[in-house]
Amino acid sequence: MSDIIKLLSDSVANQIAAGEVVQRPSSVVKELVENSLDAGASSIDVIIKDAGRTLIQVVDNGFGMSPTDARMSFERHATSKISKAEDLFAITTMGFRGEALASIAAVAEVELVTRRADDELGTCINIAASKVKSQEPVAAAVGTNFKVRNLFFNIPARRKFLKSDKVEYKHIIDEIHRIVLTNPSVAFKVVFDNEIKYQLLSENIHQRIANVFGKKLNQNLVPIGVETQIVNIKGFVAKPEMSQKNTSEQFFFVNNRYMYHPYFRKAVTSAYDKLLPEGENPRFFIYLEVDPSTIDINIHPTKTEIKFEGEQAIYMILNSAVKEALGKFNVVPTLSFEEDITRDAHFTSTTVVRPPVISVNPKFNPFKYTDSGYKRDVPKGWEQIYDGGKTRDDFELPESENPQNPEAMQFIGPPPFHFIAFGNDCHKSA
Repeated sequence: MSDIIKLLSDSVANQIAAGEVVQRPSSVVKELVENSLDAGASSIDVIIKDAGRTLIQVVDNGFGMSPTDARMSFERHATSKISKAEDLFAITTMGFRGEALASIAAVAEVELVTRRADDELGTCINIAASKVKSQEPVAAAVGTNFKVRNLFFNIPARRKFLKSDKVEYKHIIDEIHRIVLTNPSVAFKVVFDNEIKYQLLSENIHQRIANVFGKKLNQNLVPIGVETQIVNIKGFVAKPEMSQKNTSEQFFFVNNRYMYHPYFRKAVTSAYDKLLPEGENPRFFIYLEVDPSTIDINIHPTKTEIKFEGEQAIYMILNSAVKEALGKFNVVPTLSFEEDITRDAHFTSTTVVRPPVISVNPKFNPFKYTDSGYKRDVPKGWEQIYDGGKTRDDFELPESENPQNPEAMQFIGPPPFHFIAFGNDCHKSA
């Protein structure tokens, strides 16, 4: 009987690896932009056509690569981020496994143009389905320009199961959000089908959130910040009135890397207890800084699920930080008497401001007319009410107020007089 175990070819192995790394067009965007960030880029352009099916292009002004590095970057397990196993426990960069470019090149047509600042010429490499088509020197700007065309062209089944353009664009936008929120000092330009989606300049994190999610949210953000020996926490949480049904704007970052962490999410949402309607979710942008050796970021292929040491302690610190922020800025709904009620008024330079005018009837006599205009007579002998010896029953009432008159029963007059006489005759009342 012949042997049945064989080594896979590089192309098949790369396609299998691509199944982990390149799940959809957004995965390619993530890997390429993270490489640009690790290359020290201060400006990154992302150009997408047909939701990534036709073209995904990422252009940066980073360090660039030499001809040898450019070619080696497409080999499996080729990386400049780590050199020994111990480095896996102190990761401070984004991409580090050395499989991204090899996986992308296995399922697409890739063109790479790159040049270092010290080189006169750059390098252009064309690869399709893991096969190098060409490599030649070219004139190029400093940095790197990746073009990924016809994604999954050689795996029709994978291409068939891509979702609609709307869904794929949504996934790409999600990845863009996660990246731009951790790198506010980097300028980004994002173009979808020849239309600019985002044009972001170098700015601080507060400005970046406002430019990505709108000024309305920006005006309702509450800062949080705490420093401990275990973790440093900073960022923003939104006021309860800015809650929403979905959780699309809940962001956790650790050491400038996006992460998905349901346990820490519960720490934040529990701080909003009784402040949100049922079914509503808070919006937050929270950044954690920890010792890299205390976390494991290699437990999931997408590197979004991270294991922490001392998760319970971090949970308590995070929950307390959010509660303190919400309490400090008094976000519980209250009635404010100091609020400027003219904030929605529209004034111009020609607007004339006049004091309000009140109409007064100087002839109004409250003893002559009721609120409904019904004329009533004053009881006869009302002056004797102060004699102290008579009650209201001793006075002669007009016919209109005589209890024997049925019509009088439909009229409700003023309440009876009450008084207290001081002296020997106390507690006299009628």
